[in-house]
Amino acid sequence: MKKLNLIWTMILLVMAGCGGGNKQSTDAFLTVDVTANYPKKELILQDFLDVEYIPLETNDEFITSANIQSIGKEIMIFRNMNRGANDIFIFDRNGKGLRKINRFGQSGEEYTNVLGITLDEENGEMFVNNHYAGKVLVYDLFGDFKRSFKQRKDFFYDQIGNFDRNHLICHDGYVEYEKKDTKRNFFLIVSKQDGSIKEISIPYKEKKSPLIVLRNANGKIVNDRSIFNRELIPFQDSWILAELSADTIYRYSQDRKLTPFIVRTPSAQTMTPEVFLFPGVLTDRYYFMQVVKKEYDFKADNGFPRTDLVYDRQEKAIFECTVYNEDFANKPMSLVYEIPMFTMISKNEIAFMKRLEAYELVEAYGKGLLKGKLKEIAATLNEDSNAVIMLAKYKK
Repeated sequence: MKKLNLIWTMILLVMAGCGGGNKQSTDAFLTVDVTANYPKKELILQDFLDVEYIPLETNDEFITSANIQSIGKEIMIFRNMNRGANDIFIFDRNGKGLRKINRFGQSGEEYTNVLGITLDEENGEMFVNNHYAGKVLVYDLFGDFKRSFKQRKDFFYDQIGNFDRNHLICHDGYVEYEKKDTKRNFFLIVSKQDGSIKEISIPYKEKKSPLIVLRNANGKIVNDRSIFNRELIPFQDSWILAELSADTIYRYSQDRKLTPFIVRTPSAQTMTPEVFLFPGVLTDRYYFMQVVKKEYDFKADNGFPRTDLVYDRQEKAIFECTVYNEDFANKPMSLVYEIPMFTMISKNEIAFMKRLEAYELVEAYGKGLLKGKLKEIAATLNEDSNAVIMLAKYKK
């Protein structure tokens, strides 16, 4: 694998020397200079994705601030964002509430917290990430317990996707406060039955962390902040794996082949502070990405400056990009940062999904900022209504 990575890097360096500006010489290779200033480009979301709006039913049982977790062909799964509520809500694809599930407790069949929920609609199961207990609990779609398995020791499954009928794909989000020399793999294929794993090996020289810590005069950590972009992105019939310490972002296929997808320059290993490259929504024409600088001002409580990029496969060029939803006037959106960190998007149909708060839509409707189906839906809402779910789907 190290030899493969070296060969790809040499090829890409030759290509970079032959090209000019932000142009790419071929679709087979994509290089991104994370320090470059690219020309600006504006896109309309509906020009390259189909958009559907689903208002969630509001009644006494289904009043929820829940955040969408997983979506299938028939159902959508949410978890309550309010700490301590621990409710799981299941709606159908039309937004009708089907059931509310709560298995919070201390028994072996209950969860003590819910970091994320992954849907396996084919097998009629949902996988609840009980990360405080280091477990994954498996329930049917009515909340009946089926089994559980332990997460790998000293690992933190922050992102879990439905890989195939028998396996999950997981990212280890564990970050070390103290720098250590040990290296390990951060992407895993995990058995849905017993949690047994197979590591996905991505070569890198030294581990680079998304975490920044603030220390006092005695060296004690008093505060910290971390970049929360996703490193695990579904794309068509495969997954995109973005190991921050590597200069290559890989594509991992259903037959478990790892192939280079994007190479960033300069190397993250040579930068202080580091500048990371994260993938986002990927379509047949556009690859959305985001450059994030590992820099934070604790006094001002802001940082991690971000730049949204897009690679246009038709023009074979990279641009700094702003995307607008034509149904919501003057509302720019990021097709990287606005993807919820823990939400696993269903493959082969949906590019991304976004929660639109009712009170924001009511306000925008009053100002005349909405149109089309979104305007029609907003006219039926009040500020206490459940959210509207926006689904952006690949064009057929």
